[in-house]
Amino acid sequence: MTTESMTYRDAGVDIDAGEALVERIKPAVAATRRPGVLSGIGGFGGLFELPQGYRNPVLVSGTDGVGTKLKLAVAAGRHSGVGIDLVAMCANDIVVCGAEPLFFLDYYATGKLDVDTAAAVIEGIAEGCRRAGCALIGGETAEMPGMYGGGDYDLAGFCVGVVEKDAILEPSRVKQGDALIALAASGPHSNGFSLIRRVLEASGASLDEPLEQPPGQSPDQPLDHRLDQPLDPDAEAVTTLGDALLAPTRIYAKPALALLRHGGVHALAHITGGGITDNLPRVLPTGTKAVVDLRTWTPPPVFRWLKDAGNIDQAELLRTFNCGVGMIACVAADRAAGACGLLRTAGEQAWIIGRVDPHRGEPVVEYAGGR
Repeated sequence: MTTESMTYRDAGVDIDAGEALVERIKPAVAATRRPGVLSGIGGFGGLFELPQGYRNPVLVSGTDGVGTKLKLAVAAGRHSGVGIDLVAMCANDIVVCGAEPLFFLDYYATGKLDVDTAAAVIEGIAEGCRRAGCALIGGETAEMPGMYGGGDYDLAGFCVGVVEKDAILEPSRVKQGDALIALAASGPHSNGFSLIRRVLEASGASLDEPLEQPPGQSPDQPLDHRLDQPLDPDAEAVTTLGDALLAPTRIYAKPALALLRHGGVHALAHITGGGITDNLPRVLPTGTKAVVDLRTWTPPPVFRWLKDAGNIDQAELLRTFNCGVGMIACVAADRAAGACGLLRTAGEQAWIIGRVDPHRGEPVVEYAGGR
C-alpha cells in the first residue's frame, strides 16, 4: 500500500486542462447560437425549445462518427476538418428525411487531453454547425488513460432536427420518371478510409505528394461536370493527396432545405459508405430502379488515384466511395431544371445524373455509360 497521497492527475486525468478547454471553446460555441437555445455550455444538459409554427412536428435524430479518417488527421496534424466531418455525417442524414437540423452534441474521447488539438476539433464542430444552421448546445470531453495511444482520439456526434409529419420524405413519394439530381462531393468525405489507408500503405504514397490533375475535357462526356476544383471560391486549392483525402465533408442541409421549399422533391439520398450503389436504393420504392449515367460527370482526381494505386475495379469503387457525388435528389422531371438552377445559385455543383425507371422487385441501381 502506498503512503503517498494520490491525485486524479497522477492517474492521467487533468481536470484543469478540461476546464481550460471549456473556456477556450466558448466563443466558437456561442457563434452557433440560434433561436430555440435556452442554455449555454457547462450545464448538465442542453436545453432547446421547439420552433413555433409547426402543426404536427416530428423530431428526427441522427448519430455518427468520422471513422478511421481520424488516423490520417492525427498523422497530418490537421484537426479542424474532422470536426466539420462529424457534423456533416449527422446533419446530412437527418435532412434527407426532410428535417431542419436544430441542435448538435459531440463526444470527444482521448487518452491524454491536448487542449490545442481538442480546441481545433471542437472549433471545427462549431464551424460545421454554422454551415448546417444548427446550434452546438453541449458535449462531453472524456480523458481515458490507457484507452487511446499517443495523440489518438475518437469522436461521436448527435444531431436533432424537426419536420412536419406530413412532409417527411419517404420512398412512397418517388415516382417512375423522376429525375435524379447529383450534388457534388468535396472528396471522399468520411467513408472508405479503412480501404484508403490500406491503399496508402500498399502504395507507399505520402500525404504530401502532389495530386496529378486530369487532362482537358473528354469529347465523349458532353456534360462533363468537372469536380476537380474546390466548391467554395475561398477554399484552399487541392494540390496534394492529403488535401484531397482530408477535405471536410460537404454539408448539404441549407441547400437541401431550400430545394424542399422549391417543391417537387420526392426523396434525398446521402451517399456515404456503400456509395451510390447501396445508398440510393434506400430511398426508392419497390418496383423501381435508379438508372445512373456515369458519363454525366468526371470524378475528382483522388478517385482516379485510388482506382489506380489500389487496383480497385469500378464496381468496388462505386460501392465503397461517393466518387464525387455526396447527395442525390429525386425530383419530378418537370421541376428538375429549376431545381438544378436553384442549387447552383446556392453554390452547389448540381446536374441531372439519371432517372427513376420501372423495375421488377426490390430497388437497385443500374449504371449506364461505364468507363
